[in-house]
Amino acid sequence: MKIQEIKNSAQNKYEAIIEYLEQDDGYWLANDKWDLTEKFFFGRVIRKARYINFLNINNKHLKNELKFYFIYNFKENLLKDSYITCLASTLKNFSNFLNKYYWKCKSFNAIDGDNFKFKFKNYLVSVGFKMSDKGIISSMEMNGILYILDFIKDFYDDREETKKDIWYAKNIKGAKIPASGASHGNYNSGLDFNRISKYYKETVKKYFKTIITKKSWIHCKNSLDKIVYFFDYFYSNGYDDGFIENLNRNDIEKYLYYVGNDRKDKNKTETTKYIAWVRTFLEYIQIAQYDKAPEKEVTFLIFQDDIPKRELNPDVIKRAKFIPEPILKQLDNNIMDLDRPQFIPIYILLRETGWRGTDILNLRYHNCLEQIWNSKEESYNYYLCGEITKTGIAQLKIPIRDKVAEMVQKSINKAKELSTDDNNPYNYLFNTYEGKLKGKPLAKANLLYTIKRLIEQKDIRNVNGELYHFRLHSLRHTRAKEYIEQGMGISIIQQILGHQSLQMTVHYATVTENVLYEKWKNTEDLELFKVDTETNNLEKVDLNSDTGENLIRYEYVKKNLDAVRVPFGVCFKASKLPCKQQMNHCLTCASFCTTTENIPEYEEEIEHVKKQIDISERCGRELWAEKNKTYLKLLKDTLTRIKEQKIVHKNGKSREEV
Repeated sequence: MKIQEIKNSAQNKYEAIIEYLEQDDGYWLANDKWDLTEKFFFGRVIRKARYINFLNINNKHLKNELKFYFIYNFKENLLKDSYITCLASTLKNFSNFLNKYYWKCKSFNAIDGDNFKFKFKNYLVSVGFKMSDKGIISSMEMNGILYILDFIKDFYDDREETKKDIWYAKNIKGAKIPASGASHGNYNSGLDFNRISKYYKETVKKYFKTIITKKSWIHCKNSLDKIVYFFDYFYSNGYDDGFIENLNRNDIEKYLYYVGNDRKDKNKTETTKYIAWVRTFLEYIQIAQYDKAPEKEVTFLIFQDDIPKRELNPDVIKRAKFIPEPILKQLDNNIMDLDRPQFIPIYILLRETGWRGTDILNLRYHNCLEQIWNSKEESYNYYLCGEITKTGIAQLKIPIRDKVAEMVQKSINKAKELSTDDNNPYNYLFNTYEGKLKGKPLAKANLLYTIKRLIEQKDIRNVNGELYHFRLHSLRHTRAKEYIEQGMGISIIQQILGHQSLQMTVHYATVTENVLYEKWKNTEDLELFKVDTETNNLEKVDLNSDTGENLIRYEYVKKNLDAVRVPFGVCFKASKLPCKQQMNHCLTCASFCTTTENIPEYEEEIEHVKKQIDISERCGRELWAEKNKTYLKLLKDTLTRIKEQKIVHKNGKSREEV
């Protein structure tokens, strides 16, 4: 039973809690000391702990609410087993605290949160816990147990989630939560708007309501953190309610100076968000005409140049970006030997698409494979279809090879055969059908461990002779690099990978040293031109000469790919534009006359055209190669006629008669 189901079915909230605790033959309600080794519980000792002990809590109502928190998070797999047992170890101090201050209380829902935290902090200090100079107690007791209060209050609150001051992803329809990452702490902890001043709280909530189903949950949490940081700076520096409406450039410059010093020597990419995301927030509430938006235009408050450029540590990029080619070949060749075969199609899809692991694990068997008509090939092609939760793409479709599509179809057939409403309610393609994780996709961590075991089994080592340290996300980076090396356009790669910005795609646009050399080699022998800066004449460059210090080299390599050699130059006309003058029609003109005196010109022109054909063919420009071949044939035919006839003049005889 899930929280929403309980809310809808029970008349009384406390009765609903009792109903929930009566599961498993009433074990959770009847016993105040839970045995972790029970088969319907964890089934084992965890971190040397065997029991969760509620015996010391005298208040029955609070005890049952506390039990509900533990068992609900266990059954819904919302908290890790290690976290639950670690939290259970704090119950001794927490029980004594409840017995001292709240022995008459009927519910956690009736407790004032701020007063509760203040009392609990003082209690912990009184029993020996240390407090920092900033008034913080760093302990599981202080930081973990307090979530119980928020959890119970949320349970009793029947309002729509976005009306509350703390939002939980599980209660928001359409929240962007990756299926494989839903058990992560970032998804279970809520968006806490109590960190925003009462004056601006509703403004911030209204803004987040517009993005909560468009951006990933993690993005929303991070964005709220940056906005809270922004508010905290101004309130801690003497600004009062209403400061946003009256912001001026001087205020922003002070904030920028503070960020620059506070974030000095910290991650530049993360620092960027403290300015860029705040500007996005301010711009939106201004454009949407919120009552408490800045009166001055935001573009005049925060300039584009104020946002630090994103920088990544070159050493990190070099170490973590791509899987070396020898390693990749060994992985691809041995992947069928994975000790857990259910992960084989997942690896293949990661290699085929370059998608994130969470995106592949989030595929649904009822809509992940489509056939789309291709008018050019006049056939149906297979496309993989899935939701990209990180960037908010509801349905991304990318082409895949027929063999991969056949593998996906087999996985679909298997999923349909094994799935029921109970064991796979969300139609995951790669689902867990039994056990604690029933109804959730296969775990990404298990895929990683499986591949690491394969690396050990096959003794796959790096250049230093060490077992290769595999990172799952490196498959995405590697596939992006392959797309680049195969000549695919950046904007197409952006769409395939599901990137939100082209800048992120460009970050992947790296080729190997071998490919870099090959691309350079293609241009090494090309003719280069230079422009005389005094005469503006186009002249050939002698690459073996040191002369021409007053000349500028004009490299036409890329432009030259779509070029047709014509007498005295090159034509760069676009391939789609017709032109009767592009080819040398003088050679076929009735008024044209040529003799053996022109043979050297023909031979030189033939050599130039041959080079142009070679350039076009090497660079895959077949259309321009064919045009130059047509011109070459005309030159050769004319030269042959000259050698045979000594003079070629189509209307020569008739003109002599005239």
